[in-house]
Amino acid sequence: MAVTCRVLGSKQAFYAWYAHPVSDRDWDEAHLLNAAYDIHADDLEFGHRFIADELQVAGHRASQRRVWRLCSQQRLFSQTVRKARKNGKKPGPPVCDDRVERDFTAEGVNELWLTDITEHRTREGKIYLCAVKDVYSNRIVGYALDSRMKSRLAVAALNDAVARRGGVSRVAGCVVHSDRGSQFRSRRFQLAFFANLQNNVLDRRTWGTRDELRATIIHWIERTYHRRRRKRRLGKLTPVEYETVNHDAVALAA
Repeated sequence: MAVTCRVLGSKQAFYAWYAHPVSDRDWDEAHLLNAAYDIHADDLEFGHRFIADELQVAGHRASQRRVWRLCSQQRLFSQTVRKARKNGKKPGPPVCDDRVERDFTAEGVNELWLTDITEHRTREGKIYLCAVKDVYSNRIVGYALDSRMKSRLAVAALNDAVARRGGVSRVAGCVVHSDRGSQFRSRRFQLAFFANLQNNVLDRRTWGTRDELRATIIHWIERTYHRRRRKRRLGKLTPVEYETVNHDAVALAA
């Protein structure tokens, strides 16, 4: 630094640096910010919580509060769109027994699945998504998209889930909960998955075609939700990591 200032003839800058040298903490925070910028650039929907988790996994000493302070100073925020909530239709009469009784917990895979439907407009018209989530790991085990909301949409999503989970014999005894309506109303499921999908994909811009939105939804589920979004409930693991770790643990115990 001294040589640089002498060559440039900048005595004032030299003495300013000499009087206030860069501390180890400054260097550490500069490295943290560089890493945070890289994480955020890779996925613009990541806010300070997800950035903190990614930094910790990478080996950085970064508390959530510290990352929040640095991200706030640099205006490094999650780029999502939140729309005002609207009052929906009231639930209709139940069409089947509630076997869950509002206990949304599971001790293993394929014990309890939650399913729901959402819709979104494109310039071509609406597209409907039916998704099936395994409560144990938060993984979306099956889904289907269609231009019309018919019973075939739910059937296709469930068939996809069964096939992905290894067939009927592997999911025997699994409870599928849909809150017993023509449009499923599991509030916990909606808030955990569909709200994220709405903020991070559906509402980010106007979609031209159904095929365009369909491809984006599939990419977000398979790449971001399954393999990038760490869950505090899962020990800061992604759904795929959580299932892999626990499957290996069960196999070793056996």
